[in-house]
Amino acid sequence: MTAPLWTLADFAAGCAGRIVGRPVERIEGISIDSRTIGAGDAFFAIRGEARDGHDFVEAALKYDAAVCVVAEDKLAELPAGGRYVVVDDVFEALRRLARAARARSTAKIVAITGSVGKTSTKEALRRVLSGQGKTHASVASYNNHWGVPLTLARMPADVAFGLFEIGMNHPGEITPLVAMVRPHVAVVTTVAPVHLEHFRDIDAIAEAKAEIFSGLEPDGAAVIDGDVDQVGILMTAAHAAGARIVRFGERDGLESRLLKVSLQADNSTAVASILGTEITYKIGAPGRHVVKNSLAVLSVAVLVGADLARAGLALASMTPPKGRGERHSLHLGHGEALLIDESYNANPASMRAAIQLLGQTPVGLKGRRIAVLGDMLELGSQGEKLHVGLADALAAANVDRVYCAGPLMHALWHALPPEMQGAQAMVAADLEATLISALQPGDAVMIKGSNGSRMGPIVETLKTRFASTRARDEA
Repeated sequence: MTAPLWTLADFAAGCAGRIVGRPVERIEGISIDSRTIGAGDAFFAIRGEARDGHDFVEAALKYDAAVCVVAEDKLAELPAGGRYVVVDDVFEALRRLARAARARSTAKIVAITGSVGKTSTKEALRRVLSGQGKTHASVASYNNHWGVPLTLARMPADVAFGLFEIGMNHPGEITPLVAMVRPHVAVVTTVAPVHLEHFRDIDAIAEAKAEIFSGLEPDGAAVIDGDVDQVGILMTAAHAAGARIVRFGERDGLESRLLKVSLQADNSTAVASILGTEITYKIGAPGRHVVKNSLAVLSVAVLVGADLARAGLALASMTPPKGRGERHSLHLGHGEALLIDESYNANPASMRAAIQLLGQTPVGLKGRRIAVLGDMLELGSQGEKLHVGLADALAAANVDRVYCAGPLMHALWHALPPEMQGAQAMVAADLEATLISALQPGDAVMIKGSNGSRMGPIVETLKTRFASTRARDEA
């Protein structure tokens, strides 16, 4: 029989709680959502801004939770005869368990942050390392104050590699999270004008990203984008942490450098020097930004002791995560169009990368390149200027039609030449009918915007309306 994620005794000790009732001895998973409870899982009844997890303890017990972690001051209100670990503060108990998980682990730990590319880099690392040892990684984008400790608490004791995504939108948010993770390698994918409304300028963003080095283990390594103007800020922080510095990018003199690249519509081939070793490899996902991040991925692989050649081979099977370049064939009845789903969030850097990717995507006979763009949010006073600035990128990518949703994209609309203007609306849903009627066989349509601009539902509408299939599955 395999070992459980936690024994009850270790779990209770990690939470600094007392056992009440007769909880199950083997704890197989951790949940903070009663709707996801499986038999053998522990449920943490966290008090959120809108809901109190204690209101769902009865449901968690009904779904065969092994144990529920509950607050001392709520115990009297909970079902008698329940299975509990009682603590002073449930959220703090989760953080304690996270620290206990890290303390017992002998894995090589990697922490990843950056203005763009955190999740895709983490997923590429998961693919590369899982073939060389048991690997544990953040689910989706669990990178905030509850996602990081939850991911740590879920880490089995016997993993070889642990991968943690760490996000932020205010100064000071990374420091306490990376202090729990204590990585051997810390990655900053890049620095870009994201969340500008919370920072004085992009240098301040770099300073906040550089907080990730504060939690490095002794003799740890810092993997940083060597092409950004803020590389000096990142290096200063890494030096202060005593880290080995590995810069990646295209400039001369970097420790990991792209030497040659061939970009195709759905994949890329690269030649790179990774920490002094030259390697040629294929990447299963398209985009120059993906190629660049692969340099960070391969650098990390070497730093944590993985085999570089095997890591390079694994990148060939890489596919874009949902909402980050996933491709679908739309069956129009009299032909097909290509849908590029970039609907998971947006900022100026990722928007330009997506537009560039659309530009290198071939279209069919009489087909057009169509960009459907929603507002990029949290850009502060520079928001309108940064939206208008996309006009040059759209022209350079030979985009034929642009559909704009939101008040900030309204500014871009007026900066476009008339022949490029498709339609505009204040809310994304109002573009759906116009877009559906406009699609033609051979078109390539890319949809992107910040989560708050609600571009994802347009993607789902098109996929349902035109009975989509995964484009790569048909290749």
